[in-house]
Amino acid sequence: MLDFWDPLKKGHGVCVRFWAMESHRCAQAQAQVSSGVGSPSSGLPHRAALILARGGSKGIPLKNIKNLAGVPLIGWVLRAALDSGVVDSVWVSTDHDEIERVAKVWGAKVHRRSPEVSNDYSSSLETIQEFIRLRPEVDIVCHIQATSPCLHPHHIRDALQMITGQGYDYVFSVVRRHQFRWEEVDKKVGKNPTSPNIDVAHRPRRQDWPGELYENGSFYFYKRKDLENGLTQLGKIAYYEMLPEHSVDIDVDIDWPVAEQRVLRFGYFGREEKAAVRLFLCKVSGCLTSSQIYTSVSGEDLVAINARDVAGVQMLKREDIEVILISSVNELLSRALLEKVSQQAGCGLRIGDQQKGLDVKRLMEKRKLRWDEVAFMGSEAEDVEILSKVGLNGVPCDAPVADLIAAKYTCQRPAGHGAVREFAEYILMLKKKSSSHVNQDHIDRANF
Repeated sequence: MLDFWDPLKKGHGVCVRFWAMESHRCAQAQAQVSSGVGSPSSGLPHRAALILARGGSKGIPLKNIKNLAGVPLIGWVLRAALDSGVVDSVWVSTDHDEIERVAKVWGAKVHRRSPEVSNDYSSSLETIQEFIRLRPEVDIVCHIQATSPCLHPHHIRDALQMITGQGYDYVFSVVRRHQFRWEEVDKKVGKNPTSPNIDVAHRPRRQDWPGELYENGSFYFYKRKDLENGLTQLGKIAYYEMLPEHSVDIDVDIDWPVAEQRVLRFGYFGREEKAAVRLFLCKVSGCLTSSQIYTSVSGEDLVAINARDVAGVQMLKREDIEVILISSVNELLSRALLEKVSQQAGCGLRIGDQQKGLDVKRLMEKRKLRWDEVAFMGSEAEDVEILSKVGLNGVPCDAPVADLIAAKYTCQRPAGHGAVREFAEYILMLKKKSSSHVNQDHIDRANF
């Protein structure tokens, strides 16, 4: 039995048209989970989100953890799964140490797959079957592809509801395309190719043809019994139609820049996406500067700051975002040099033990700010506390702390070489995205 989910008529469409309702829906879903959804005592099925991330990718080496728009590729789908509020556990199945580390930093559990299902010829089904053999508590597997960074929490919620609420056994994602297909022929034979979906004498206009559905590879949701049977005895099957802008798949290098632009516009940036940043705190050493100190012939300490970073600070100030530079008590730069840097950047300065949460909290209270209205750029282990509390955090690509936390944004540029400017642009992009009332319904779908 086959059914479908219409994105323009049912709940999926509502998620697109009423974007402002997303936070409320997410809060409702979280409340359901906290009330015992899927727990053994509730008697409800255990739903596990599973991302397969083998280390031996051939098209793009280690693509699953390569940064896409400041976030490891796998981080985009992990964020969506963790924020969906309807899965009981989120797992990454991998055979690679670095992928395991990144997955744990982003909040996932890790299934270390065996060598038998880690070679070039292992199928996804074999890998998932190994996972459920070792996880007897799992009743429903939400297999999510790491290479689909435009996945949103509502996609997971709506598709999972088709299994838990509508009785389907297998649900997979599709996208509607308007493409005419032709059979491949051996040119040596001289046979004319034929098309299974077009009459060349009556070529339809796009608006007169509903198009066809193709798997977009974003996700496949199964019940345990069907996986144990090798998917050979499927009962009720349904497809879940995703909009074209959310249907992004990365396989080779040429896909990367296209996916990056698409995810910046249509990706899911987390629950803090709609929070307006009013204060930006930035560490001096390791962020604004490269932590290098130069000494002149006369013995005077010198430090370099990048003009692009200064321009980034000015960009934030023009948008009424206060910028304050902070340093620790162990700062190697002298007070006079710090004040000179602050003056050059045109922003405030806090010297001393400011990276300890209590002092930052006082600073926020004075300005009547919440944590989600603060952005922070740090680089060292001492910055982890603030980085984990603020609504938006960023780190330079060469920051030691990048290995310790799941930063909302990891810059492509190193400290002292444009990282602050890059993060400033990201903050302003999110501000524009959250303040704009233009949503996806303004897309000309007839010509997308």
